[in-house]
Amino acid sequence: MRTCGVEIKGSEVLLCLLSKDNDVFDIRDVRQTRFVLSNANDTEEVRKFQFDFAKLMHDYQVDTVAIKQRPHKGKFAGGAVGFKLETAIQLIQDLEVNLLNPTEIKEQLKRNPMPIEFEETGLKKFQEPAFISAYIDLTIKTYHKDEA
Repeated sequence: MRTCGVEIKGSEVLLCLLSKDNDVFDIRDVRQTRFVLSNANDTEEVRKFQFDFAKLMHDYQVDTVAIKQRPHKGKFAGGAVGFKLETAIQLIQDLEVNLLNPTEIKEQLKRNPMPIEFEETGLKKFQEPAFISAYIDLTIKTYHKDEA
């Protein structure tokens, strides 16, 4: 199983690729760890983002994309551009996309703590939320949602 964890911050999409085989997690190097959409009002730029993201997922044979969900309202609400990016990812054909809400992530981390500290992964600090999303998605798939 290969999962791409995603965190969307403003007009940025931050990525981390994680796979699991025989109960062993493997952090994959990926040629691009972030996408930036400079003009969300330009249809061609949004299409290019969607194409580039889909190509990256295809090239690395990603099974699932796990996106950390952002609230629709309130102090920490996501912006319009972020929701546009999320939608562009969700509409990619033949790509399973799971939205993980923060409460679910916390519950899963209590049940299945990460096997190593994030600092030991060798990833950049900005990739931590994406890494956690990928880890939680793989954990849910391994142990099923009710058992995890």
